[in-house]
Amino acid sequence: IIYSLLLCANKSLNIEKLVFLPIFFIGIYFCFLRHKKRSDLRTSQPSGECINERTNTITVIGVIDELTARTYDVCRVRIGLAIARRLAQHGAHVVVSSRTEEHVAHAAEELHAEGLNVTGIVCHVGDADQRTKLIKETVSKLGGLDILVLNAAVNPYVGPLLNATAEVWDKVLDVNLKAPFLFVKEAAPHMKERGEGAVVFISSVTAYFPNEDIGPYCVSKTALLGLTKALSRPLAAMNIRVNNVAPGLIETGFSAGLAKDEKMMQMFRNVTAIPRAGYPEEVASLVSFLCSRDAGYITGQTMVVDGGGISRL
Repeated sequence: IIYSLLLCANKSLNIEKLVFLPIFFIGIYFCFLRHKKRSDLRTSQPSGECINERTNTITVIGVIDELTARTYDVCRVRIGLAIARRLAQHGAHVVVSSRTEEHVAHAAEELHAEGLNVTGIVCHVGDADQRTKLIKETVSKLGGLDILVLNAAVNPYVGPLLNATAEVWDKVLDVNLKAPFLFVKEAAPHMKERGEGAVVFISSVTAYFPNEDIGPYCVSKTALLGLTKALSRPLAAMNIRVNNVAPGLIETGFSAGLAKDEKMMQMFRNVTAIPRAGYPEEVASLVSFLCSRDAGYITGQTMVVDGGGISRL
């Protein structure tokens, strides 16, 4: 428009200059189309309030107390339940799983009572046949698999690291490292069929600061950091993202016992920027974000939720 006005104002207007007018307006038109495409792309990306526009199948696995290896009632192991609740609140159909049928029933009943779409399936994550059964049942009942959140972990040993037996290492690595990888291996083809997918591992801040008394557990959690990065490229080729969340001290059944030890709690306050334990809902919010398309350019990363405990270079 400016160019045409300048031409009209110019007394020496000639046919050669008029030739440039169509080119000018064509350029303006293509600039408009480019801007509109970018605008449509931005507005079409759903926020965390809607995990995905199509029906979702989100598998949240694991209700094992990570520091004693004793299974709690699922309602007490609050991180996994909080994640399931948050994803369901954001529109997903969530499959919750535990090795104990009673725990699965309690979780499904609690979430159903809140009006959320939940299916419970029993699975021992260390059993190959049960892992396969969980994936197949999920796809068969709900039509597909979009998101996989792996929260199961075990620690069968507390004591000096050098006294840990081969059996301890086998059990810890089977459940905490091999099982997550094998779950992803089985789930990835189903996600690929859906056109996209997201995987989130739940690690621990002990991956960065290992405690000798729970050494094998800490090593397995550190290994999840490496697994997350190693999987990022092959999964990206299938349009699947993979990330890892490392919680610090979170208010769960275990930390409730810690809270009674004032000396221990003071130690935590001294090393964290935010002087309190975290809430399961704060972990769940981050997991929900990583599962959403708002995190569409994030993969291969570990995000720490520990109140600033490792907020230093």
